[in-house]
Amino acid sequence: MNAQRWAQIERQNLCDLLEVVGPDAPTLCEGWSTAHLAAHLVLRERKPIAALGIIFGGAFAQRTERTTKRLAATSFDGLIKKLRKGPPLPLKRIDGQINVLEYTVHHEDIRRAFGEWEERQNLDELQEIIWKIQKRSAHLMTRKLEDIDLTLCRPSGETTHINKSGRPATLIGEPIEIAMFITGRRDKALVEISGDDSAIEEIRTGSLGY
Repeated sequence: MNAQRWAQIERQNLCDLLEVVGPDAPTLCEGWSTAHLAAHLVLRERKPIAALGIIFGGAFAQRTERTTKRLAATSFDGLIKKLRKGPPLPLKRIDGQINVLEYTVHHEDIRRAFGEWEERQNLDELQEIIWKIQKRSAHLMTRKLEDIDLTLCRPSGETTHINKSGRPATLIGEPIEIAMFITGRRDKALVEISGDDSAIEEIRTGSLGY
């Protein structure tokens, strides 16, 4: 499985879509147009100091927000051109590791913001890559849920256990759909949830993401 290759595919697909919909189209990121989303991705790769707010929040987040808005007001074509080039050389070697999930989710953020959308097909290798990432990262994304013993389950029946105590619940879906759900895109994720009723309610309404 080649995460580097798929990071490039999703990057170019996202850029193609940005060119089609323009800078003012909606996204699933609250308060963000496609210009803000493109600016966020450029900021994340090319201005690491200004991007600290993405991870740490707090005072850093204010600077990140200001820089994102400033970049969003610049040339949209220029932002897309930078995205197509990929990260600076030191990061290119780990592009697959740091960007395949990021670009997959944000590609879907644009696709699913419109009224009609369909789940993409023929992504078996990408689904496998995202599944491996979920095994490592889902605990972080669900850490704010209270007292949940969470299992992730693919339609094939393959499972991974995320949390080991609390009320039992299982989140069922393809890896990309699970990724969309646990990063906060719950209303646009094709998943099912089974288990304890109160645990299901917590998963549907509790805090997810960073």
